Amino acid sequence: MSQIEYEKRYAVSPKETAAMNTNELRSNFLIEGLFVEDKINLTYSHFDRYITGGIFPVSKPLSLDTIDPLKSEHFLDRRELGVINIGGDGIVLIDGERYELSYKDALYVGMGSKEVLFESEEASKPAKFYINSAPAHQSFPVKKISKDQATKLELGSLETANARTVNQMIVSSLVQTCQLQMGMTELKTGSVWNTMPTHVHDRRMEVYLYIEVPKGQSVCHFMGETDETRHIWMQNEQAVISPPWSIHSGAGTSNYTFIWGMAGENLDYGDMDVCEIERLR
Repeated sequence: MSQIEYEKRYAVSPKETAAMNTNELRSNFLIEGLFVEDKINLTYSHFDRYITGGIFPVSKPLSLDTIDPLKSEHFLDRRELGVINIGGDGIVLIDGERYELSYKDALYVGMGSKEVLFESEEASKPAKFYINSAPAHQSFPVKKISKDQATKLELGSLETANARTVNQMIVSSLVQTCQLQMGMTELKTGSVWNTMPTHVHDRRMEVYLYIEVPKGQSVCHFMGETDETRHIWMQNEQAVISPPWSIHSGAGTSNYTFIWGMAGENLDYGDMDVCEIERLR
């Protein structure tokens, strides 16, 4: 039995999305079951050919091999890769070179790497590797970025329930990439809103992974056009695809953390069109 399972998600328009019921919204945009013991689970989106995945090595190392939609000998023949560990201490082997990732450490892997192996330091405390991948046109060096090395932005306030720390990790100021960007936003105790005021960026798509959602709590993720919003209720360690035309924001029943990843036309983190809160519908 293959250690890799994947599914494809097709791109949909704002008009189609506005007519979707709850189940249709979830089946098109929500990614569940990312982390399965000793498995690699991938979702291939036709928005910017973006791949989102979970790698959960417990009893054995797992190899990130190619999948049929890529039509390539190796997974990274025409792609770049971002990794963030959200579990116990782990190891990523890139063509024999060893990279150790602790909790919330990130790793960028450039196009052309052939053998990519993931393993846990201890089976009793397994690593959980969250991966994002986008097409690439040039090879850049592998680089590890610890959480301490991230560029940190303090945004929002407790008064508006959105005080948060944005950890920019795989961004152009720290790592050379073709189009992939990743980072992590941590909400402070008492805050629940992320990315509010919200925005759209028609020049790139995005994926959110919600983590550190306490047991018994949930996050309501908001999407859609500014005048035709929709919502998806999400649980811990679930991801959601955000099309380029959509807002992407959320509010939880508790504070939480989310990992954001994006790809598209440029690497300007600030390239976005902010939506005024009172204009949302």
